[in-house]
Amino acid sequence: MSIRAHESSPQPTPPVSPDPAPALCDYEGSAYRVEFWTGERAFEDQAERLALRTLLPPSGARLVEIGAGFGRLADLYAGYTQVILVEPALSMLHQAQERLGHDARFIFVRSSVYDLPLQDQTLDTVVMVRVLHHLVDVPRALTELRRIVRPGGAFVLEFANKRNLKSMLRFALRRQTWSPFAREPYEFVPLNFDFHPTWVSQQMQRAGFAVQRAVAVSHFRAGFFKRHWSAARLAALDGLLQRYASALKLAPSIFVQAQVPPTTTPVAASGLFRCPACHGIDLVAAVDSLTCPACGQAWPQRDGIYDFIQ
Repeated sequence: MSIRAHESSPQPTPPVSPDPAPALCDYEGSAYRVEFWTGERAFEDQAERLALRTLLPPSGARLVEIGAGFGRLADLYAGYTQVILVEPALSMLHQAQERLGHDARFIFVRSSVYDLPLQDQTLDTVVMVRVLHHLVDVPRALTELRRIVRPGGAFVLEFANKRNLKSMLRFALRRQTWSPFAREPYEFVPLNFDFHPTWVSQQMQRAGFAVQRAVAVSHFRAGFFKRHWSAARLAALDGLLQRYASALKLAPSIFVQAQVPPTTTPVAASGLFRCPACHGIDLVAAVDSLTCPACGQAWPQRDGIYDFIQ
């Protein structure tokens, strides 16, 4: 973040009106942490952690997690000097603060994935888990994520796999009408999508990411398995399948490791934040806000959370 005084006082210009961002799935004020991640979800949590430990670069200067929620995975980022947790739900960010305490490595940012308040090529690693299935405009989101990753930097993405074993069996038995083999995304309820692995890889490549590896995760998500075996045992078995059977892509969740080609021309960034309204940089910090000198827009900072949603 750049904090500096003006050498002169240019007149602010009106904010640029970007294309309206698509609707987001809003977890504001929900009991997501308690209702979804306690009890029977222990297996999914452990299985996803195994995948991230496999795919995530262990250290770096800056990491951002998009859709970080209440900071469930933040303890996996101990090797990074600075960690930016981006989340559109203010209540989730407050829960993340409560969970993580006063660790100065963490920066809490309220923002949409479609208009990130981060400067070009400022991140070593980007992580996005359990977010893509809520996105209407995947190409726009991936392009925005590609913008913020430095040359040679990493991107770890999770998505809901429509071509999973359960879905294929149900389709073969005519218990579902939609085909798991069709490439286009399937919206099973509003703002909830399943994706074909090939389609996701194509979108990532078009955005400028080089896909390196994919890991299939949560093979034992069905209630039958959870009733008969512990979360730890199921996660251990899932870890074996992640290692030896991921090429089949039969699990309901896929984690992808990608990279921005190191041959990309680097951009000299002057700080961390940029203005979502006009894309101006060198935001000026006050006690309770960041102000864009280019357009005059002030973005509030309250209780340690930078709020970039108007």
